[in-house]
Formats: sequence, C-alpha cells, structure tokens
Amino acid sequence: MENLTLTGLLKKTAEQFPSRRALSASGKYDLTHARLQELIDKAASNLIAIGVKPGDVVALTFSNTVEFVIMFLAVIRARATAAPLNAAYTQDEFEFYLSDSESKILLTSEEGNQAAQAAASKLKILHATALLSHADGVSGDINLSSSSLPDTNTDSDLKSVSEIVNDPSDVALFLHTSGTTSRPKGVPLTQLNLATSVTNIKSAYKLTETDSTVIVLPLFHVHGLLAGLLSSLGAGAAVALPSAGRFSASTFWSDMITYNATWYTAVPTIHQIILDRHLNKPEAVYPKLRFIRSCSASLAPSILNRLEESFGAPVLEAYAMTEASHQMSTNPLPEDGPHKEGSVGKPAGLEMAILDENGIQQPAGVNGEVCIRGANVTKGYKNNPEANKAAFSFGWFHTGDIGFMDSEGYLHLVGRIKELINRGGEKISPIEVDAVLLWHPEVAQAVAFGVPDDKYGEEINCAIIPREGSNIDQEEVLKYCKKNLASFKVPKKVFITDNLPKTATGKIQRRIVAEHFLAQISAAKVSKFGA
Repeated sequence: MENLTLTGLLKKTAEQFPSRRALSASGKYDLTHARLQELIDKAASNLIAIGVKPGDVVALTFSNTVEFVIMFLAVIRARATAAPLNAAYTQDEFEFYLSDSESKILLTSEEGNQAAQAAASKLKILHATALLSHADGVSGDINLSSSSLPDTNTDSDLKSVSEIVNDPSDVALFLHTSGTTSRPKGVPLTQLNLATSVTNIKSAYKLTETDSTVIVLPLFHVHGLLAGLLSSLGAGAAVALPSAGRFSASTFWSDMITYNATWYTAVPTIHQIILDRHLNKPEAVYPKLRFIRSCSASLAPSILNRLEESFGAPVLEAYAMTEASHQMSTNPLPEDGPHKEGSVGKPAGLEMAILDENGIQQPAGVNGEVCIRGANVTKGYKNNPEANKAAFSFGWFHTGDIGFMDSEGYLHLVGRIKELINRGGEKISPIEVDAVLLWHPEVAQAVAFGVPDDKYGEEINCAIIPREGSNIDQEEVLKYCKKNLASFKVPKKVFITDNLPKTATGKIQRRIVAEHFLAQISAAKVSKFGA
C-alpha cells in the first residue's frame, strides 16, 4: 500500500535518506528529508485541529516557498485535497476556482493575497496563513495563523495525524486544465495517480539521492510540481527554490552552481530566455549537467541544438498533460537510447496508442489521435459528464493531440486537433511552421497560428520576436519561409513584436496569440476608417 500513495512513497524515501538535503530556499533554509517529514506531519496535525476532514478541498496560493511545499504535502497527509492556485489571479478568477473546487479553506503566506482573501470572504471560506520560523538557517516550526483558528500545538493533534492511513484512492490534488478552448475543466488526481507519475519520472531519468535541481516553474502548475519537486523528493534528491520565489535568469546559474544541480526542467520559453542570456552575458563557469528536460510545449529542434551546444548536456523533450498527472512520454537518457529532435520520445510507464476516429489503432508513420491509459491517468473530470464522454472512449483517454509513432516507437506530435490549420482543405501543423521560423538565425521566438479567411476558410499568420540587434522584417521572413516550406504553408502575414502573450507558466498558446494580433488588426482598421 505504501508505494501506492505519494505520502507513503515520500515517507519511505525519508527513512532511506533521512540526513540528505531535501529542500532549500536560497539563502534561508536547508531541510533534510527527515526534517521535512516532521514539518509535514506537524502541519497536517494543525490542519486537522482547525477542522480539515478527509476529502475537504484546501486551496493554496503562494509563490514558490518552503511554506507552500510543506502545506501542500500536509494537506495530502491529512487525507484532504490540495488545490494550488496562481497568486496572480484576479478576484473574479479566484471566485471561480475556489467555488468550482468547492474549497473549504484558503491558505496563503503570512503576507496574504488581497484578491484571494476577498474572494474567500465573499464565498465564506476560512482563511489561514502559514509561516516557517527560522534562525541562522535552522528551521523552527510551521505555524498556521488566523483569528478564528483554535490552538493547534497539542500532543493529541500529533497523535491524530499518526493514526491517519492514506489510501491510494484519496483525491490528493485538484487542478484545472488551462482552458485553451473552453471553460477550464476540473481534474481530480489521486494518491495513486501521483505516486505512479513520480515513480515513472524517477525511473525515466534515473533520479537518485545524488541528484539536485533548481525549480524554475511555478509550483501551482503540474510540470513544476510533479517533474521538478515531487519526483525529486520521491528519489531522495534535493530541490532548491529560487530566492525571489520565482524564476530569474540573472540568478539561475548561480543557484544551479550553489546547489550542485545535475539537471533542470522548463518550458521552451524559459529555455530560450536562459539561452539568450548565455549568448549575451555568458557565465564564467557552468555546472556539469546529466540532462536538461523540456516539456509543456513543443521545443523547436534549433533551440534544442543550441541548448546542447551551449551547456554540454543532452536535451530530453517530454510530453505531458494535467490529466495524466504530468508525464506521458519522454526521450531517453543517452545510455538508454537516442534522443530524437522533433520527437517527444517513447511512452514512459503507461500504454499509448494512435487511434483514428473509429478507435482503430494506426500503424507506424500514420497520423491519428494520441490516446493513453495507465495508473497515472485521472478517472474523469469533476462534474463534467459531457467532457468525460468525449475524453474516455474505446477504453482510452483521448488527449486531443494529433501525432504518429515512428518505426522505433518514438512519438511525433503534429499539433492539437483544434489548432490544426485547415487552409482550403490542406491540414497544416503550426508546430512545423514554428520549427522552420526558429531555424532563422535572427529569430528568437516564433509562433504560427490560424486566422479566418474568406477564400480559404483559414489562413496562416505568424508572430516573431527578433534576436537582439536584428532588423529582420516581414519580407525577409516570408522569403525564408518560401525557401523552406511548401507554398500553402507559407504565412500570409508576419507580425514582428518584442513580446508574445503567455500563460502564467510561460506557455505560448496559439489561440491567445491569434486573438491578440487579430485585435490589433481590428483596432488598426477602426483607427483608419473611424468607429
């Protein structure tokens, strides 16, 4: 049973490696695995004392802090459900997410979060703050504070948490999909889902107690939470949180060196930021990395090659989604096989198939929908029978992604079903156009997207961010595209910009980019011709 729950997995690891470093906050703390477990149990007992019951949903909105990690794992330890939320949400957004998740308590840092607290107050949800006391780098106790909380520091509380037995079927984590095409869907993930995912990730990258990483992604998102934090803790490895509570290119490498990092995982946008800083302001020395992981969006082969050349480590692209508790496939470590640019690797710890619309499995090289099944996959969306009917059919979970398997079993993604551009009957993968644009030496970032067109139904546009000092223009981009793409794939219009709209996790979403630039065109027309 222990290995079937995330809680049991982390406890077992702490017993194996009690004195090894588990969690560091730059310049503040260094917690061992044993000490981290003590703090988790103390915080879980505090939660029970304030009335948190098994199955209750506890919302957490923090930056990447030690308090977040402790309270997140304490919620799960208490058999409640953790619902991490982006601290940058507006009050209206907090109201939606708190209401949709049916949260009973809101946890924040001692500084609080005005928008979240206003939403919680409106919904009559209890608010509490968490603070880890410390002196000279030594942690004290984790304390909960609220005007309505009872005293939580009693021996009976600690006894009560020791009697709790976590079950694989407990819903431990509640997240929402990013909602690129509709209202965000609620995704419940169980202790078994999370334990399976952690085990799969740990196994794929051979993570051990000698590994160390620096978290660059927000921990309210499944990528940073599962791949960066929990998989490391599950391996007995070490995790460092940046001093500012979020990624900073200026301190990233110094943190990596300070904490003897052996790897890191990030979205392509952050890889590009790290690469650009290296090109413009290289460090005197870089750590020796076992590998660099990329996930959550397509990584252009040109970026992958530049990363490998710059930092001397294999770049392993992976494929993941919230509904699968993150990872579904990954390119292997060099000793386990080749890693292929343009591919998201082989299935990792689950079954994967390419199905046509009738549920028939497709042979190598033939496009279809990527479908999965395994112990890491959610049983279904919360209160959403229509979405569940669409997502679960023929005995598989349907990802909504189009791709194909090559003859060696590597998955190649073509794009989201709803993002494929249908230009007069020709189906175009925007990922392919992105990759070509990013090969241009003067292009730093690029994204292709579909826009409505009277003649063809849809037409391709693209937006690029030029490299620093470049004077590249639309004519040069189109000339390059005509040389490297079939004529029907060449963008009709190129937007040159210094910024692309991104999600809170650094992902570029085509729908949002398309809406942004279409709004610019509309505004320009109004300005030219009058409202």
